[in-house]
Amino acid sequence: MTTMISGRVDMYTDGSCKGNPGPGGWGVLLQYGEHRRELCGGEANTTNNRMELLAVIEGLAALTRRCEIHVHTDSQYVQKGISEWIQGWKRRGWRTAAGQPVKNQDLWQRLDASVTGQNIVWHWVKGHAGHPGNEAADRLANQGVPSGQVS
Repeated sequence: MTTMISGRVDMYTDGSCKGNPGPGGWGVLLQYGEHRRELCGGEANTTNNRMELLAVIEGLAALTRRCEIHVHTDSQYVQKGISEWIQGWKRRGWRTAAGQPVKNQDLWQRLDASVTGQNIVWHWVKGHAGHPGNEAADRLANQGVPSGQVS
């Protein structure tokens, strides 16, 4: 039996951190045709890379049906991590090529579980370069920083 795929969703994600580590936020813009959905959240003590990962995880969790997903991120850490590095990390028991523990392993494992069986195309976009979807995700990430923390 074939699982039906219902259309294409463009997901724009971004993370923000004030201090790195410090208070941070994540933002997601989901676009399906003319429909838009904005998501954001944050943590009081985190890092930029954790927020970048959490944005994608939360965006994928918000989808309610199988579809073709185009993830647009300005994070090479996320894009290369999921597209190039993760298989080696898993083969080495969540160790880097240098034998060190993978940073943010908990979120990488969550992301890995989230993408399994999905039809995802990963796109890297230059941040802060005027791309409307990326700018919206950046605004949402900053909005997600816990109240009183935005500088």
